Amino acid sequence: MLKNIKDQKEISDDKPIASILSKFDITELNPMQEKAGETIKSKSDVILLSPTGTGKTLAFLLPIIESLDKNCHEIQILILVPTRELAQQIEQVSRKMGSGFKVNAVYGGRAGALDKQDLKHRPAILIGTPGRIADRIRRDNFSLEHINTIVLDEFDKSLEIGFENEMAEIVESLPNVQQRILTSATDQAQTPTFVGLQKPITINYLQDGVAQLSIKTLLSNEKDKLDALEKALAFIGHQPGIIFCNFKDALERLSDFLNDNHIAHQSYHGGMEQIDRERALIKFRNGTNQLLLATDLAARGLDIPEIKFILHYHLPLHKKEFIHRNGRTARMNRDGIAYILHWKGEPLPDFIQEITPEELNIEEQLKATLPSPTEWKTLYITGGRRDKISKGDIAGLFFKQGQIQKDQLGVIELKQNCAYAGVHSDVAAMLIEKTNNSKLKKKKVRISLI
Repeated sequence: MLKNIKDQKEISDDKPIASILSKFDITELNPMQEKAGETIKSKSDVILLSPTGTGKTLAFLLPIIESLDKNCHEIQILILVPTRELAQQIEQVSRKMGSGFKVNAVYGGRAGALDKQDLKHRPAILIGTPGRIADRIRRDNFSLEHINTIVLDEFDKSLEIGFENEMAEIVESLPNVQQRILTSATDQAQTPTFVGLQKPITINYLQDGVAQLSIKTLLSNEKDKLDALEKALAFIGHQPGIIFCNFKDALERLSDFLNDNHIAHQSYHGGMEQIDRERALIKFRNGTNQLLLATDLAARGLDIPEIKFILHYHLPLHKKEFIHRNGRTARMNRDGIAYILHWKGEPLPDFIQEITPEELNIEEQLKATLPSPTEWKTLYITGGRRDKISKGDIAGLFFKQGQIQKDQLGVIELKQNCAYAGVHSDVAAMLIEKTNNSKLKKKKVRISLI
């Protein structure tokens, strides 16, 4: 358990950390994570710069959780993030680490009553978007006296989307902050003065890049690239990836085209309801759909580690957005490819020409088979963490009462009030029939397909 690390700092046998890393399918910290951990433990203010996908979340969580006081029952660490999805990701990573400390995330798009319920018993770590955190501080009477560490994760994005006033208000309301940690995947943002950094140590791994990333252009003979998109997906084959568009209207046009051609996918953009955005990511993570059609909302803060490719249907206007998008693949020492779907009559921007990517003319490729639908479906279960239901409880119900085999059950994601499970499509209907209205712990749950 992570809380035991504090008592074993000086020993060479690092089994506690190894047990945590094994939960994330990694055997050792990378150089950036090692350096960040050492620096954060020194209690210095830190600016951590490292490419998207290199493990910054784990880099700052390991040392700050180690510093928590188990005898304190108030909030000790505050983590501010620009998006709901990043708040959820950090919460999930924190829980997966199994530290024994309470962690909660608050953000827009969910009822304030849920926030109040979560904060009734104070978490040791509170994560949230600046707007929602500022609102909770104004409304709720909880102590800020014990918050000694503040993390501004992807601080440049928070500034970019207009959270500066809320962030300044929050920082000014914290009387006893001793350490400030700022992270970013670029070095183009100016550090905000309101944070009050004191002799910060900058850890800059941006030049290391992501060595496993390949960048290629797929040439289209037509300015309207829809037919070329179909050929591109056939060329790429059956593997998980994200198609990026610049605008919601264009995304919806592409989605209609993919639907007309029976190409399964999930859409993901800021105009969707929060529950629909969450479900899109859940179905993408568990393999129900292998394609995510997204705006730049998906360029940061999503925990989807098995992305094999990125396809830029539209190129972003600036280099930093290009970098963030590409950071969704080739994560944590895995290979990945970023494809640029490009009409050959249009010049590429300078930041692409600098890279000189390999060109492939997909119009000249032999006709390949389009990706077929996946073999997985997603079930929704009306009980979750708050009902004391565990992933093991759900798996046990499906194996014993549902009579499915282990290889027919995929990823289970547990939320506060509900859960989702990936199951093989061949058994989905049968499983619902056998387990719907069953009891899990003390709660009778409904099970349905989404």
